[in-house]
Amino acid sequence: QVQLVESGGGLVQPGGSLRLSCAASGSIFEIYDMDWYRQAPGKQRDLVASTSSGGSTNYADSVKGRFTISRDDAKNTVYLQMNSLKPEDTAVYTCNADVLSLNRYRKTYWGQGTQVTVSS
Repeated sequence: QVQLVESGGGLVQPGGSLRLSCAASGSIFEIYDMDWYRQAPGKQRDLVASTSSGGSTNYADSVKGRFTISRDDAKNTVYLQMNSLKPEDTAVYTCNADVLSLNRYRKTYWGQGTQVTVSS
């Protein structure tokens, strides 16, 4: 089994910054893509940013230039640095990871989510 645990959410004023972390643990052989999604109340869950095992990254247009995704493969952790936050960034942020387990079973795992609230 594999678990993903997010941290770093909270309340921040508009224009502020937060850094989210998502650590994977358990029966891990290799992690491929790691992504961050967000879901605001009454809206669908949207992809915010993704990073491949090769280091490539992709961002939603709404966060380009403000958010940066990165990963530390030695720690099985993905980060989301969020700068210049806006009220419309308020949402539950959830990470996922495409994992090959030690038994060579491949599956996408999800974290439990962390709340980010941008408000004055």
